[in-house]
Amino acid sequence: PRPENSHRLLRPPRLPTLPRNRRRHPRQHLATPTPRHPRPMGLLPRQPLHPKNNRRPPSRRRVIISSESLCPSHPLANVNCMAGTGKARQQAQQQIGKIGDNSKPKKYLKTEHGQMLLGDSVQAMKAMKGSSVDLIMTSPPFALVRKKDYGNESAESYLDWFRPFAEQFHRILKETGSLVIDIGGSWIPGSPTRSLYHFKLLIMLCEEYGFNLAQEFFWWNPSKLPTPAEWVTVRRLRAKDAVNTVWWLSKTPWPKADNRRVLQPYSDSMKHLLKNGYQPKKRPSGHEISEKFGKDNGASIPANLLAVPNTESNGHYQRYCREHGITPHPARFPSELPEFFIRLTTDDGDTVLDPFAGSCVTGEVCERLERNWICIDLDEEYLRGGVSRFKPETANRTNSSADHYRISRPGVLWNGKPEGRLPEDGGRKRRIAKQTARLRRTA
Repeated sequence: PRPENSHRLLRPPRLPTLPRNRRRHPRQHLATPTPRHPRPMGLLPRQPLHPKNNRRPPSRRRVIISSESLCPSHPLANVNCMAGTGKARQQAQQQIGKIGDNSKPKKYLKTEHGQMLLGDSVQAMKAMKGSSVDLIMTSPPFALVRKKDYGNESAESYLDWFRPFAEQFHRILKETGSLVIDIGGSWIPGSPTRSLYHFKLLIMLCEEYGFNLAQEFFWWNPSKLPTPAEWVTVRRLRAKDAVNTVWWLSKTPWPKADNRRVLQPYSDSMKHLLKNGYQPKKRPSGHEISEKFGKDNGASIPANLLAVPNTESNGHYQRYCREHGITPHPARFPSELPEFFIRLTTDDGDTVLDPFAGSCVTGEVCERLERNWICIDLDEEYLRGGVSRFKPETANRTNSSADHYRISRPGVLWNGKPEGRLPEDGGRKRRIAKQTARLRRTA
């Protein structure tokens, strides 16, 4: 009799086969080990042959963009873009071509006094000579919760993102030069509390890079909308955020400046004092007011609160962008803001740099005041719109905004005791208007 399970002994052992999607050839059944060859960086695994036509599908390649050639703020930095053949590859090449060769910024526009550069401002500044710039006037992307189209860094990573710029700022700035940074605050996501990133930036620039705080300025935008709506208009927990901080920094305690270039008109009360005279005496605060206080100098020294609206909605720049199908820059500062510091800290022929140029407002002011200027930006679309600022029809344009902006005293509308009671939870629970009215009636 045959031994038990003898039929298994008469047949050779069956070798395991590869799954269909792993076979290199439809006739290859034996599980022979496939040698592992080192593959070039950026290539996906080799695709198997098709079982019908023995052809391998088109290989996909990974387009790797080196983060060293990109500005850290650019959305393509530290990103591996996947692209196949045909349309996908063309889209990737167009996206790379949009930002240009960031390792070598190219000249985009040349005027009598300045030029626009398309590319990475850090690389552009590295190519500049040390101590060659008199004023760096700029407004970098803020650490906003609601991001703009050009991209914004988070508050947590903002200092690390700004360090390469700070290093170059200090290197190219003259000993008598100034660094002016317009930077707005932001809110902590999901909380009615403010971020401290812009104050941390100031401390970093002073303590780590050796800058001096010449003076802090505050730009008040009278036309600012009441934002953020959740904390300002819905829950009514906070006041409207309408002020940007402007840090005026320098390499030494003595940057060149003259406030007689930016004088403001006398107020009505000061005009009355000059007309009727003033008796020198000691004020309750302890300050001694001398006879020189009554001297008429023609205008008054400006305060560090700059009231400048940002209401341009149908100006030449906006019309030019609409006519040429250009996306306008979403966060332009008014020309009076850079002009204040350009007049205050520079002379004719000095060099002014804006490394976050956007639509090149700084360059427009410098061209009019005959300062040498350099404006740099990564996005060609914004520079296309900025070209309109140097057209002949825009020369010698005058500002049509109001001459004065009044700030009401806090108590103008105060009358008697406040109505209602404050929410015990500090506004944590969202209340609709009917609930708020009911609380006021019960109070």
